This record gives sequence, C-alpha cells and structure tokens, in this order.
Amino acid sequence: MRRTDHGRYAYSALPHRPVYDWPGGKRLAVYFALNLETFSFGEGLGAKLAPAQGEPDVLNYTWRDYGNRVGAWRLRDLFDRLNLPAAVLVNTWLYDEAPELIAAFRARGDEMVAHGRTNSERQGAMSEAQEAAVIAEVVARMTKEEGRPPAGWLGPWISQSPVTPDLLAEAGFSYGLDWSMDEQPVWMKTRSGRLLSVPYPQELNDIPAIVARQGDGAEFADSLIDAFDEMLELAQTAPLVMGVALHPYIVGYPHRLRRLRRALTHINARREQIWLTTPGAIAAQVNALPPETIALP
Repeated sequence: MRRTDHGRYAYSALPHRPVYDWPGGKRLAVYFALNLETFSFGEGLGAKLAPAQGEPDVLNYTWRDYGNRVGAWRLRDLFDRLNLPAAVLVNTWLYDEAPELIAAFRARGDEMVAHGRTNSERQGAMSEAQEAAVIAEVVARMTKEEGRPPAGWLGPWISQSPVTPDLLAEAGFSYGLDWSMDEQPVWMKTRSGRLLSVPYPQELNDIPAIVARQGDGAEFADSLIDAFDEMLELAQTAPLVMGVALHPYIVGYPHRLRRLRRALTHINARREQIWLTTPGAIAAQVNALPPETIALP
C-alpha cells in the first residue's frame, strides 16, 4: 500500500504554535452544538436505540422523533435557565416539519449552522454534482428562512466526499465542523482558497458516548466535567476550543437531562473564566487575528 495524504493541512504540533487569546483575554472557548435533525419514515439512515426489524422501523423512528417534539424544548428551557448560547445544527427539512422548533431557537439569537437536509442521507455517497446541488439547496433555504446564508457546515453523519471542502468553500462557507483533528481552529486548503476547520467533538458527543459505546447519562456528564476542568488548566499555555455535541433524542430524555444539567451547571459556574461562544464567533475571531497566528494551508 502506498502512502496517501488528504492534502488539506500540514502537520503541526500544538506546543510549537503561536499563543494567542480569545476575547476578554480568555484561553478556553466553549460552545454547545445542538443537533436538530429529522429522518425519513421507512427509509434511509438513522441512529438506533435497538436493532431494526425492517421498515417501517417504528421503534427507532419514534425514539428519534421524540427529540423534536419533547427533548429539544426541554433543552431550550435548560439553556434559557443557565443563559447559555447554542449553535443550532439544522436539517433544513425541519423548516417544513417543525418550523416552530427552529423559530424558538432563532428567538434566542442562537447561531444557525447548516447540517444538510436530513440525517437520513449521507453526502459522501453522492456524485459531485449531486452533493453541490444539496449544499446549494441548503444554503438557499437557510438564507430564505434566516435572512442570511449560514457561515458553517456540519455534514449529516460527518460524511464527506473527496471534494466536500472544495464545494463548501465555493458555496461561500467560512468554516466547517467535520474535521475533528485538533483543539484549535486549523486552516484547510481547498481548490478555490482556504476553509477554516473549527474543532467539533467526537468524544464529547452523546451519540458516540451513549449510543455507540452504550454509556449512560451519568458517565457522559462526568466526561463533560472532567474534560472542562482539564482543558481549563491546559488552556493556561495555549488557547483551546471545547465543543459539546448534543442530540435532543438522546440527552433530552428525562433521566439523561438531569445528568446533563449537572454538567452544564458545573461549566456555567465558571463562565467568567471562559469564552462561552459559538463556532461562528470562533471563526470570526480567527479571521481577525494577525495572518501569521495560525498557519495557512
């Protein structure tokens, strides 16, 4: 087998990079990504609580649908209670299926991040023309609904084709969340310029932690607290980004919501020491830094 390389960014050791601050002289940026997703009934992809017994897969479909009907609203209330900002990762089919849900988070002033049309499909399986058309459709719908194009993109299932970063840059996106190789933003090379990769969590993410690894809500909450405490110490020597990925059909259930509240309350108690933000604000801050601060691709 010959060695292959993605060609998007070069190796860079964290301890050898320039040190800079986030706004207010803070060193740890923390954001919460709330994935609002919808799924096609009787076909396509979807996380599973139990093995599917064929289609229509009513058990798993309704388990996920609970998130939009109940869980997301409870998470909205929790975020309101703690006065936490959110990055809302939106499947655009929800503008038709549950417009009041998107409106509730828009009213909070949360950032709306593009998350494809639906999590029933995976863009990595599409042709370049199909993928470009889907991205264009998502941008057009979000621009219509939100009054501005989305700045950031997370692909359904973190799925990418070999040309996804190129297509995102060409569609006007300033950052992507799919590449999770770092705890600092990284510039990536595309065929039409550069695209910023903002760290998105795969460890501090309730799908891998609870669905894939069969962890429970208490274990997930402990992971958030431990990561936060450790990263707050590590950030004394380098600016870091801590993202937390939440899905209402997982942590929106009461037994997990109680554990999540414990973790978010712990983080919120030290909010004066951190930059509570969104990935879009992180991308904007990086663009305002001197060009030599973060290595160009």
